[in-house]
Amino acid sequence: MQETLIDVAAAAIVDDLDRPTRLLAARRSAPAALAGRWELPGGKVEPGEEHVAALRRELVEELGVTVTVGAELPGPDGGAWPITTKHRMRVWFARLQQGAPEPLEDHDELRWLTAAELADVPWLDGDVQIVTALAEHLTPR
Repeated sequence: MQETLIDVAAAAIVDDLDRPTRLLAARRSAPAALAGRWELPGGKVEPGEEHVAALRRELVEELGVTVTVGAELPGPDGGAWPITTKHRMRVWFARLQQGAPEPLEDHDELRWLTAAELADVPWLDGDVQIVTALAEHLTPR
């Protein structure tokens, strides 16, 4: 019997949807096994919830912001990115609409990174392939 995969929705929050130069990264503070590693903000999609609705909910909970959602960054697995053996993530570009991002839940630091700075932080293993793909979309300043 195949185990059901858990869907995760995440945002590649950028400074501009048309010509992004920076990406917002969030450092995990919990759980302990992930603390200190960096990720794209987002979270689990609840049963019956649409992915983009989950994304919007998670960003309010985690960062206290609302966003304008842009294009999806399609992954290799039917549009999703396998991030663990149990989780697959779909990622959308997003731009801040309202609020200044703060690390409210499960994070202790946020950082805007340019393409040249993406390798400066230790990303969660599952996010590395996504960040590599995102780097191609960031325009040097």
